[in-house]
Amino acid sequence: MGAKVVAVSIRARRLLPDGLPFEELAAHKRNTDSVVGFRCCGSCRPVSNEQLLALDVDVLVPAALEGVLRADNAGAVKARIVAELADGPTTPEADEVLQQKGIFVIPDFLCNAGGVTVSYFEQVQNAYSFYWDADLVYRQLDQKMTSAFQAVAETARRYSISQRIAAYLIAVARSRRGVPVARLGMR
Repeated sequence: MGAKVVAVSIRARRLLPDGLPFEELAAHKRNTDSVVGFRCCGSCRPVSNEQLLALDVDVLVPAALEGVLRADNAGAVKARIVAELADGPTTPEADEVLQQKGIFVIPDFLCNAGGVTVSYFEQVQNAYSFYWDADLVYRQLDQKMTSAFQAVAETARRYSISQRIAAYLIAVARSRRGVPVARLGMR
């Protein structure tokens, strides 16, 4: 994949400019339920939450707290993409700032929908007493999430709106039993 994790924030913040040894960090977190005490070659240093949000990275992943990106700190975000894994990590005011800066935001209810989607797959499997192997679950999940992402991106492009508003429009249209987005007042 080529991605490099450069910072993690869980009660204590750590930064390693050349990248954190993610597998070792994940094992430490599993064993201790924290990143506190993780030793990473002695070159990790603490950073504040504000410094963490302003790192010059490709992708910023707010994954734990609601309202972490606010109007007062969104201007400092340097990431090209914000992938919201937490519920509601970006306030509406911060969302406007990020959009004005041209930062691509993958909204929370799209970005973290994989778990809910797999729960739906489990419900379907249980209803039919026909169980899928892990490869099929991953293929189905990839298909559903890719399709949802593409629909949101296309709607955002078509109507010149944010990814979040596009995702909301699609959700409302689907909840209204197939009403096309265009009939929801978009021109």
